[in-house]
Amino acid sequence: MSKQNKRHDSRPKKGNSSRHKPQDGIAKQGPSRKPAPVKSTERAKGPPWIYGRHAVVAALANPKRNCHRLLATSEFLKNHGRELDQAIQSVERKRPDAEIMDRMEIEDLLQGGVHQGIALQADPLPRASLDDALSQATDQDNALFVALDQATDPQNIGAVLRSAAGFGALGVIIPDKNAPEITGAMAKAACGALERIAFIRVTNLSRTMEELKENGFWSVGLDGYAETNLSDINMTGKTLLVMGSEGTGLRRLTKEKCDFLARIPISQAIESLNLSNATAVALYEIARQRG
Repeated sequence: MSKQNKRHDSRPKKGNSSRHKPQDGIAKQGPSRKPAPVKSTERAKGPPWIYGRHAVVAALANPKRNCHRLLATSEFLKNHGRELDQAIQSVERKRPDAEIMDRMEIEDLLQGGVHQGIALQADPLPRASLDDALSQATDQDNALFVALDQATDPQNIGAVLRSAAGFGALGVIIPDKNAPEITGAMAKAACGALERIAFIRVTNLSRTMEELKENGFWSVGLDGYAETNLSDINMTGKTLLVMGSEGTGLRRLTKEKCDFLARIPISQAIESLNLSNATAVALYEIARQRG
């Protein structure tokens, strides 16, 4: 690393451990309508479904979303109709009228998704690019990204997106290989964060880490066997937080690419925190240091 990128001496030296540790009212655009019963052949047709109150409301309010069908129970519309109206009226893009269904009809169409009485069929968002995200980071001294090394559980990834958005990260980066597609379960767990934060798929995480380093980012990887506590590392400035998968943690090459390795000190009563919980703790520590 070039001298001009070197941080002050309050940072600990880079860890060298190679061990692994198992570590989501009625729209006013038109009258609601009662559709015919859902046919089993309908379930597999068309774009994917987003469900859950926060995920659907955020998607409706996102001008980048192309939406096709909006399903809701009468109870949901009674309790949250104004919220839906506000989301729809906040964008110029046309939104579908709400179709009233009962809970079981929606559940049948979603093949069991826990929908909270609301579901939206919408095209996937355009893929976010690292270059676009980096352009946002140019003038941000404390720009932050989260990278997930081999995470595969959609709900865990959704929860990470939610925490990353909540703590002001610019994006979540994940290797494209073996990464799950965005599903309704992921969108619901993200609680609207999919509409607010870049979800960036990359071909090679190691090369992406090098590119971020060239753009002034330091990378901190969480490793249960690291000798340094996370709170002892200076995480001000442009930072990439790198999280490993549950069970195997960070891969060897990923660990070697990290500038620092750190652990979250936890009680010996449990072996590790799960991915989303550990990420939330780490993001809180970063926010605490930055005041």
